[in-house]
Amino acid sequence: MILAVDVGNTRIKAAVFEGSTMLESFVFLKNELKINIQNILKKYKKTTHLVVSSVSDIEKQSFLDFENHINVHFVSHDDAFPFVNKYKTPRTLGVDRMVLAAGATLQFPEQNRLVIDAGTCITYDFIDASNAYLGGAISPGLKLRYAALHNFTAKLPLLDLEEPEYFIGKSTTESLHSGVVNGMVYEIEGFIEEYRKAYPNFIIILTGGDTVFLAKRLKNTIFANSNFLLESLNQIFQYKIEND
Repeated sequence: MILAVDVGNTRIKAAVFEGSTMLESFVFLKNELKINIQNILKKYKKTTHLVVSSVSDIEKQSFLDFENHINVHFVSHDDAFPFVNKYKTPRTLGVDRMVLAAGATLQFPEQNRLVIDAGTCITYDFIDASNAYLGGAISPGLKLRYAALHNFTAKLPLLDLEEPEYFIGKSTTESLHSGVVNGMVYEIEGFIEEYRKAYPNFIIILTGGDTVFLAKRLKNTIFANSNFLLESLNQIFQYKIEND
């Protein structure tokens, strides 16, 4: 069994896999890391590997403390990946984006793939049918947009995510919801359209914490899976074992 752990900017997501099957998934805060890992390992005693992808400043030692009980592996730029990295600054490409690109490459072979990860930030990653990673884009996610409007203005309130009733906001609150939510949807649709002009045939993979909220608002046909990064972590580790 493998315990895959994704340390994001806001939360930690984890899942236990047996082969390609996800047995159970978990979400918890960073300060709850050790106790949750302990509890997961107690429940799934046959777990042999802990595989970590992190974009946070959380200390590696927090995971290395479990080395006496389990093999710990941190995904890094030096691992074997199933794509050719054509990013101009490959060492600056986030490990989470590399894992998503790897999962898309392995799960959808011989296709053009666009991976959209809607979390704290929205990341766009494109891998063509020849398995070349070409790059993408990064922009603020929903919560960041709400926070920016509040933090960098004098009077705009900090709102929680809410479905806009109409695209024309009839109050400041409604206008904020319309601007944040509809603006993000229009952005995603706009990027998809630009990729479609250059690559007429491609699959769109939507993942991240806001997957469910966004999926029903997008006009384009997409493969929506909020656990795609965790599944990709499991796949990339299996790929590493096969290619070592």
